Amino acid sequence: MQPRFAAILITLVAAISPVVQAGGKADNKASISAHLETESSDNPKMIFQQEIGGKTRYFRRAPEISTKDVIAFSPFPSEAGGDFGVVFQLKEHVAKRLAAITISNQGRWLIISVNGRPVDGVLIDKQIDDGIIVAWKGVNLADIAVFDDSMPRIGQDGRKKKE
Repeated sequence: MQPRFAAILITLVAAISPVVQAGGKADNKASISAHLETESSDNPKMIFQQEIGGKTRYFRRAPEISTKDVIAFSPFPSEAGGDFGVVFQLKEHVAKRLAAITISNQGRWLIISVNGRPVDGVLIDKQIDDGIIVAWKGVNLADIAVFDDSMPRIGQDGRKKKE
């Protein structure tokens, strides 16, 4: 009877161990990513296409900037009206990386996705060295509410709790 009990115990522990290991981790639903334009000849599994200004452009799937790189945000009404733009403040080391990326990729596009959907694209025309990246349009109130739950606004002290 003891071997059977041991087998049941091992099965039970194996079944609940993933739940226990993930128990302390919060599911961060807010996401931002910035993807750099690349060539259409790159590996098709590593790129995606997006139409910008009536032309199909290709972007790297791997983001240059992601949610973990952002320390704070600030929304503002877009010039088009009806939606919002968002200013994202980057961590210091990421700001340096963005400066290097933008100085060496002038003339290429950087597309910004918020919560999984492309919202804006910017043509890199000069080095970005202030640690700020901006989505000028395409963000809605629901996106802002998700960001409010996961990170502070620019100028606020501290870090929001992730539940």
